[in-house]
Amino acid sequence: MMRTTRSHSKARRRGTPLATVLLAVAVTLLAAVPALGSAGQAREVLVVSNNWDGTADFVDPHTFERLTRLNIIPDKDERMAEIQSDPAKLGFFLGIREFVGEGHDQFVDDSFTSHDGRFLYVSRPSFADVVAFDLTTEKIVWRTKIAGYRSDHMAISPDGTRLLVSASTARVVHAIDTRDGRIVGNFPSGDQPHENNFSRDGKLIYHASIGSVFTPADDPVMDALKGDRYFQIVDASNLQILRRIDMGQKLDEFGQPDMSSAVRPMALSPDEKTLYFQVSFFHGFVEYDLEADRVTRLAHLPLSEEAKGKRRDEYLLDSAHHGLAMNPEGTKLCAAGTISDYAAIVDPTDFSHTIVPVGQKPYWSTNSGDGRYCFVSASGDDHVSVVSYATEKEVARFPVGDHPQRMRMGTAIVAAGSPPASPPARDAMRLRVTPRRARVGRRTAFRFRVTNRDARPVEGATVRFAGARARTDSTGSVTMVRTLDRSGTFTARASKAGTQGASARVTALRQRGRGGPSNGRCDPQRREQRGGGQGAQRCQRIGAG
Repeated sequence: MMRTTRSHSKARRRGTPLATVLLAVAVTLLAAVPALGSAGQAREVLVVSNNWDGTADFVDPHTFERLTRLNIIPDKDERMAEIQSDPAKLGFFLGIREFVGEGHDQFVDDSFTSHDGRFLYVSRPSFADVVAFDLTTEKIVWRTKIAGYRSDHMAISPDGTRLLVSASTARVVHAIDTRDGRIVGNFPSGDQPHENNFSRDGKLIYHASIGSVFTPADDPVMDALKGDRYFQIVDASNLQILRRIDMGQKLDEFGQPDMSSAVRPMALSPDEKTLYFQVSFFHGFVEYDLEADRVTRLAHLPLSEEAKGKRRDEYLLDSAHHGLAMNPEGTKLCAAGTISDYAAIVDPTDFSHTIVPVGQKPYWSTNSGDGRYCFVSASGDDHVSVVSYATEKEVARFPVGDHPQRMRMGTAIVAAGSPPASPPARDAMRLRVTPRRARVGRRTAFRFRVTNRDARPVEGATVRFAGARARTDSTGSVTMVRTLDRSGTFTARASKAGTQGASARVTALRQRGRGGPSNGRCDPQRREQRGGGQGAQRCQRIGAG
């Protein structure tokens, strides 16, 4: 069921003493000072969505200084009460945490500012909604519940009047009126609707669904268990589907029969005749001629040594690469090499490329407003890397909140130097572990790294994992060799006197041939055996990032 709630209201005029009116105006203006820019002027910003934190960082795209931080979940207690009172909602909430969020709640996925800079629109996956914030008051002004149980990627129309949001578990994309949050239209999608983009003139929508990327059915012979995955071109005026393409079939026709149909992030050439897109499990991207309706080339990009040792079922939500942008001139692409920890600046004429190390688990890339830089979110290290298109080198990196993913350029009324809302504790730590999955009964070397909120290493922290403990060195790192004795989740914890502790999770997978594949994700084959033919359908309802 969909519903929209709004808190817009018109003040009723009453006979009020002048002193009372002036006092109310003064109080209102003073309360707005921390959020307002100079003389109330909007400014260009980069909005970074911190998925696990439930915050959004507003960053100056020229100086890379954080201007303010907005708490995206001020209503968390109310939302949690709703979820805990409904068994179905609670089941999906916990499923999203375990199967999609790597053991974390997904509080913010995507964010767009209004064209006048007054509002921020945010999708909140774990709360299955979209909300709008008034940036002068930092209050929610409308909230829209989406169909199903998880909201995902969004897009905003060039005129700023319509917001698209993918409803992951409902096979539908909503069109939302940005003025009041009303759902004014829908169009159908495949399993797990995901990426959305408007054409430059706003007449077309480019959309893709990715299927059940959280299941262990990752071998090409089991591809059908991933569900329906389509690339769609939609008429933005009436939300009618103009073309629906199975990219797996198109890649088969190109001579690549075992590639996935799941289109991940995409980028359009300036003339919008050529589409570049990433697909599940592929280290690189695909070039597609939209006029000829065919694949024209594949860009193969390198694998790190660690990535070379990974099996397909160890890829994070099937993502080999996840993040693709093209500079405004159409002369270079910026690809996020997710499981190889790099960004690649690629020449589209011959696919020659420069590899730029950017940190752990880069999960999105987007251009600066002037097109000089590619911003890449290193979700595993909680920072954003700034890569110059001209020099093809990293020129800066800056810390953000916990697990940054989507980033969008926009306009906002925020003041430089204003105090962040809900600032993080300075003594809080982060704990990262590699690998995040291991086989039961196999000796595995786990590398732990402890950092503070500014991504600096923490020396002397105690890490406890699987019955052992060790202290980090000057790089904040320590390695433990352990044999996990059961399938399931193991929690590692880091602590140090005077600091806030941190934790990370490792999933132990059953050995192949011992009761079937199980990697802690939803397993449609095992459910099929036990559930009378409905396993795959139940697995496909959770949704993914």
